Amino acid sequence: MLEQAAQLEQLDELIEGLYEEMVEIRRYLHQHPELSFEEVETPKYIAEYHRKLGLEVKENVGGRGVTARLTGGKPGPVVALRADFDGLPIQDEKDVPYKSKVPGVMHACGHDGHTAELLVLAKALNRIKEDLAGTIVFIHQHAEEFAPGGAIAMIEDGCLEGVDVIFGTHLWATEPTGKVQYTKGAMMAAADRFEIVVKGKGGHGAQPHKTKDSVLIGSQIVQSLQHIVSRSVDPIDSAVVSVGAFEAKNAFNVIADSAKLTGTVRTFSPEVQEQVISDMKRIADGVAASYGATAELTYYKGYPALINHEPEAEFVSKAAEETPGIEEVELSRPQMGGEDFSYYLQHVKGAFFFTGAKHPDWSDEETYPHHHPKFDIDERAMLHAAKILGRVTLKAFSKYA
Repeated sequence: MLEQAAQLEQLDELIEGLYEEMVEIRRYLHQHPELSFEEVETPKYIAEYHRKLGLEVKENVGGRGVTARLTGGKPGPVVALRADFDGLPIQDEKDVPYKSKVPGVMHACGHDGHTAELLVLAKALNRIKEDLAGTIVFIHQHAEEFAPGGAIAMIEDGCLEGVDVIFGTHLWATEPTGKVQYTKGAMMAAADRFEIVVKGKGGHGAQPHKTKDSVLIGSQIVQSLQHIVSRSVDPIDSAVVSVGAFEAKNAFNVIADSAKLTGTVRTFSPEVQEQVISDMKRIADGVAASYGATAELTYYKGYPALINHEPEAEFVSKAAEETPGIEEVELSRPQMGGEDFSYYLQHVKGAFFFTGAKHPDWSDEETYPHHHPKFDIDERAMLHAAKILGRVTLKAFSKYA
């Protein structure tokens, strides 16, 4: 135990000493974001960084992913750590020196920070590799932001081969730096997308009686969809059905021939998911038919719900409580956002957690949520994330031996 305690202290000091490099990496990536499935320079940058450390690097994993393998000086379990690196199609509106240089693209979810903390953690662990009783696989994943995502393809390409346990974190800008949130079991919802195309009969706005108004029909469908959660889903279960867009573009005096509704569904249970799909089809068909029109539902299943393994979630919470700088570890409620880390947890045991990244000097008005044009993080939160992941790794070598 004394040996591990000394190792943990040494690792914390190494990470602290590399903080400026971590910030430099994060800001460089923030200025040069790349969209999901379009990442070219970012994976090259990641691969080159690991290669300079002397690690075993694989590129083009599952398409654009990168893995790096650090083998310790002693045999032991294989621990995987994952970070994503894609940006979003959002214009960066922050007034900061590291503002995105790519028009219409920015890191609005913290993936630049995830990458920076994992790269620096790899460098710190590499400096004590001879004392490590196990192997670490650093999984740098592309395309987390856009389904089907990069995780499933990387898994199919073998990124989890031989892995005993996996951990990951998300910098969470709406919670204060120094706070960690985790769940035992469900943490994030299945994130699905749908389209409903209403096909009516267009015509002149002055003669509505000669049409089958797709805008009117679509509006009725939108209202009826809201009854699924309130009147069909068991109140004990959770579900969201949201219509995000309604398209029926025409001249002001033309009744639209067709209309398209697009939106998202969020669930935790596969049974509830199937119930929602069935109800949506019944409502779309029924409402359209009542007006003498038709409606076609196309449903795209996105990421499954992220379900933490309870022993590993508890393991993470205890490691976080012991990490310098962490002031609060909270067993939190599940979030309705989606994350394709869920796929990894379907194959190996592990856990995902949130690391608070809201700067203590920011007011609520100055704190912007994820996917906002002015999104930013308190960069000190990257230190917390790296230290927790490092602590989890070293402790996992003995726990899973």
